Amino acid sequence: MDGSIARPRPLLALLVRLLAAFALATMGMLVKLAGERGAHLIELIFWRQLLTMVLLGAGLALTGRLAMLRTQRLPAHARRAASGLLGMIFTYGAVLLLPLAEATTLGFTAPIFAVVIAIVLFREKIGPYRWAAVAMGFAGVIVVMQPFGGLEQGVTVAGIAVGLVAPFMVALISFQIQDLNTTETPWSIVFWFAALTAPAAALALPFVTTAHDPLTWVLILGMGLVGAAAQVLLTTSLRFGSAAVILLMDYTALLWASFYGYAIFDRAAPASLWFGAPLIIAAGLLIAWRERQLAKARIATAKRIASAASQE
Repeated sequence: MDGSIARPRPLLALLVRLLAAFALATMGMLVKLAGERGAHLIELIFWRQLLTMVLLGAGLALTGRLAMLRTQRLPAHARRAASGLLGMIFTYGAVLLLPLAEATTLGFTAPIFAVVIAIVLFREKIGPYRWAAVAMGFAGVIVVMQPFGGLEQGVTVAGIAVGLVAPFMVALISFQIQDLNTTETPWSIVFWFAALTAPAAALALPFVTTAHDPLTWVLILGMGLVGAAAQVLLTTSLRFGSAAVILLMDYTALLWASFYGYAIFDRAAPASLWFGAPLIIAAGLLIAWRERQLAKARIATAKRIASAASQE
């Protein structure tokens, strides 16, 4: 866990991201189980963040790398923490309000919202490829949720709204993380997010915490540990491979969510999900492909300019 740039290892990146997708789906399942047993959403967030902070801090301390957590950008970390806390509230809320498969599928719309945010906030010009991806993605949402033809069992309008705000926040936060990545290590970004949000969630604990039986505590702590592992796996995957390549592995979370939904919550994913999810996934992949093409074009242009300047 050092701050240096790791050597690209595509196959390892894919494997690690595959494990991350499994961990995130498992965390969602544990969140839903704990919530059904009376654990409050804020309580779940507190334990997730506290365990991440403690485990990451201890790991860096034991390896003599606490210096990696030094930062000159605490205000930027605080802004990211505020957005991240709000994002976690909606992400966990979607899992609690919707069936796992539907909540997971809506989460895949984050790249689509990223394009919308780029248009609205950054006045970025969007070409036909990304416009097509936006249209395809939201068509997939309509197919999955069937808002005009009667909602599937367990799906509510409130759940859909929360489930769409969650990926919007994820997309918004991605721009903050991109900015932090220019000066901070991935471990610093993860640690300060947990360190700043755990105390904030703790302030609300006296108002939401209730007594739990041992099994519920096992679920809560398991959720926190799996969530911390998922965060580390996500960060590690980006050290060994490009986001555009490893994005494919994220979509395997839908398979795990569907399995958990059937095996643990006795609810099979509806046919509409298997028709709509491919549209949302295809939209995300199209955006990732187009972003990669644009990045290559920018690099080629920069090299031509540098070459021309050196010859003057």
